[in-house]
Amino acid sequence: MLSTSGLLMAQQLTGDYPIQPVAFTQVHLTDNFWRPRLDTNAKVTIPYILQKCREEGRINNFLVAAGKKKATKLTDFPFDDTDLYKLLEGASYSLQEKYDAKLDREMDTLIQIIGDAQEPDGYLYTFRTAHLAHPHEWIGTRRWEKDEELSHELYNCGHLYEAAVAHYAATGKKAFLNIAIKNADLLVKTFGPDKLHIYPGHQIVELGLVKMYRVTGKKEYLDLAKFFLDVRGPGGDVYNQADKKVVDQTEAEGHAVRATYMYTGMADVAALTGDKSYLHAIDTIWNNVADKKLYITGGIGATGNGEAFGPDYDLPNMSAYAETCASIANVYWNLRMFLLHGDAKYMDVLERTLYNGLLSGISLSGNRFFYPNPLASVGQHQRSAWFSCACCITNMTRFLPSMPGYIYAQDEDDVFVNLFVSNNATIKLPATEVKLTQQTDYPWQGKVSITVDPVKSAAFALHIRIPGWAVDKPIPSDLYSFISTTKPAVPVYVNGKKIDYITDKGYAVIDRTWKKGDKITIDFPMEVEKVTTIDSVKADKGRFALQRGPIVYCLEGADQQDSTVQSIVIDTNAVINAVYKPDMLNGITTLTTQGYIATREPKSDNALTAKHTITAIPYYSWNNRGSGEMEVWIPYTADAARPKPQPTIASKAKVTSSARGKLMTKAVNDQFEPADSKDQSTNYLHWWPAKDTTEWVQYDFDKAYTISESKVYWYDDKPWGGCDLPASWQLLYKKGDEWVPVKNTTDYEIAKDKYDSVQFEPVTTTALRLVVQLPKNDASGIHEWIVK
Repeated sequence: MLSTSGLLMAQQLTGDYPIQPVAFTQVHLTDNFWRPRLDTNAKVTIPYILQKCREEGRINNFLVAAGKKKATKLTDFPFDDTDLYKLLEGASYSLQEKYDAKLDREMDTLIQIIGDAQEPDGYLYTFRTAHLAHPHEWIGTRRWEKDEELSHELYNCGHLYEAAVAHYAATGKKAFLNIAIKNADLLVKTFGPDKLHIYPGHQIVELGLVKMYRVTGKKEYLDLAKFFLDVRGPGGDVYNQADKKVVDQTEAEGHAVRATYMYTGMADVAALTGDKSYLHAIDTIWNNVADKKLYITGGIGATGNGEAFGPDYDLPNMSAYAETCASIANVYWNLRMFLLHGDAKYMDVLERTLYNGLLSGISLSGNRFFYPNPLASVGQHQRSAWFSCACCITNMTRFLPSMPGYIYAQDEDDVFVNLFVSNNATIKLPATEVKLTQQTDYPWQGKVSITVDPVKSAAFALHIRIPGWAVDKPIPSDLYSFISTTKPAVPVYVNGKKIDYITDKGYAVIDRTWKKGDKITIDFPMEVEKVTTIDSVKADKGRFALQRGPIVYCLEGADQQDSTVQSIVIDTNAVINAVYKPDMLNGITTLTTQGYIATREPKSDNALTAKHTITAIPYYSWNNRGSGEMEVWIPYTADAARPKPQPTIASKAKVTSSARGKLMTKAVNDQFEPADSKDQSTNYLHWWPAKDTTEWVQYDFDKAYTISESKVYWYDDKPWGGCDLPASWQLLYKKGDEWVPVKNTTDYEIAKDKYDSVQFEPVTTTALRLVVQLPKNDASGIHEWIVK
């Protein structure tokens, strides 16, 4: 039976990972944290996404391609086919968790529709097969022509393979797998050393081909996965990791999801082929992420421009992208790194991402979603019911049922306990078959009991991960550290007796002859920790984050009385109290302490008000009570806080704009002062990926004002981003029902790293519009727009 990650197969491979994950089908959850989430995914999220795939045209795309329906236009993106594939993958995993006859039948129907859209030679890509009069501009005029850029043909293939393998593993039916085999055989005929030399613009076909190799044994699939990696770069774009050969890359760069899918594929191919140059590259890149580019939540990808990794130590909070898909890919990658090296540090990062940056991507209700996962907000963020680019929504659906597959792993008679979740698991070892039963209230409590029930008494070793956070190491680098002193060793008991144990690569190793009913008990310390970061991370200067166990906390506006979250200050010596609240946000442990509110004069002797009671909640649970303020990194000095500004004409105005993200409009009058034009520590509005277009932002005032001056602070993240200064800008004011240009008395300034101003003859109006001409080759953006 295949594991969730597709790393195990029914037949023996000559080379593979030295450590193998225990398949999620062998692990049954019984806990109160993850089990309800998997149930919600099965009962709410999967039916909801199936409905949305119908309503939003995903299924219709295949019907049009099959000639069953007529249309003049398909959905927005050529990769929308993958939403159906990922839904089927998640549904397949869910079916293995708990059989559902209705879901099984619905999947058969969808697979038939997909098969009908496949061309005779195996090609499957609805946007080309539909033969529309006006095909999507991304797809080119012939197959594969634009795959290195935007067509996503090979990306679609990758998700097709993963879904088909999952469905075969779940049901034993071959209809979907045969569709995938037919398509993969086409790729083998088309690409290769003496054939087409094209690399996938968006990686994942490499992962899919490896899974196809595992289930079919066809080595040409593995060879093609390696070919797609080896043919990549140099001379391409940093955006999709094609500026260098993959083995020559040393840091995480470009689009974060593409990158981590590629690193995961490199790990798979390295494990199966023994290519050590791949190992050296991904080891080096992993260290770069852990040392310089990982959010405290485990999120990756700092910037929305290109959905990409930023420069070293550039980890802005308000504008953090930290895409949900990137967190999922980060989990995939770190699992592979553990399987290669057997080091707990990779599971430390995996756990941090799992409980924080990944889990925040879906609401408690299971039908609202985050695409980016910021670490601060002034109310401009809100989970959505759907995105036109729905990759994160469907990705979450396929990931959640697979979660039990990350708890255990084995290497012959060595069993690794990586995550702490109440469950029953059955693991076949060379020495014997053993049942492991975990009982714990983790992540709220640190006590974990593991009952060991071998079929017969036998000698084998249990490797129990001692989380880095339990021994004074938030992550396996110096990027973050605890303010508190060093913690004592974590005690481990066997049958009630404390034992001395050796530690190997972060694991407590207990090697003994086990008999039925033996019981291990570990009690991890669950003190509340204050986390700081090194000085190179400018966004977090004078701030700390709260963590308890694996959970990172935040302050949310809904819990604070008479204060704005951005103005709260908490002393580093403050005592933090933890209280479990079963009726709050589906059951959470809250943190409370005494803090202060910064005033408008942060450098004065009276910068802080009297003490206030401050409440923190788990980061993953924020934004389940509506949009509002939020902060992960809490100021411990008044200088680092942001007192609530006095209202202005602009701050009281209603903002609208031509920008795609409507919540971004709050940025232009939120009164956050940027450090420079490329500052991503504050919120900003941008028109990316538009270019060479005329765009606008509008203020509708609360009443008529007489104004004569305006200032704009432009967002410009050149040279590494996609926003530049505008080609020009102009102000129009509302006069009756018409928009009339102001009569400027000074030039419209255009420069970065400062407010650009214009003065004009006074006008009395209820609305003002800022019209922006974007440059020919880039977008533009705005930090702040002031009116006087």
